[in-house]
Amino acid sequence: MAVLFYIEDARTIPIIAMTANAFVEDRKRAFDAGMNGHIAKPIDMEKLRAVIFSVLNKQEN
Repeated sequence: MAVLFYIEDARTIPIIAMTANAFVEDRKRAFDAGMNGHIAKPIDMEKLRAVIFSVLNKQEN
C-alpha cells in the first residue's frame, strides 16, 4: 500500500479487500489500511458486484 502513496496515478486505483472474516473489526482494519471496499468469503457474486459498483460510483463523484 505504501507505494500507492508515492505514485500519483496509483492513488486513484480502487482496492477492495477480500477476507475470510466478516467481523466489523476486519472491515475496519481494511478501511484503516486504505482499502476502498471489503468483501468476505465465501464470495456471493451479487454482493461482489454491489461492492465493486459502490466503489466505482464513489470514485466518479
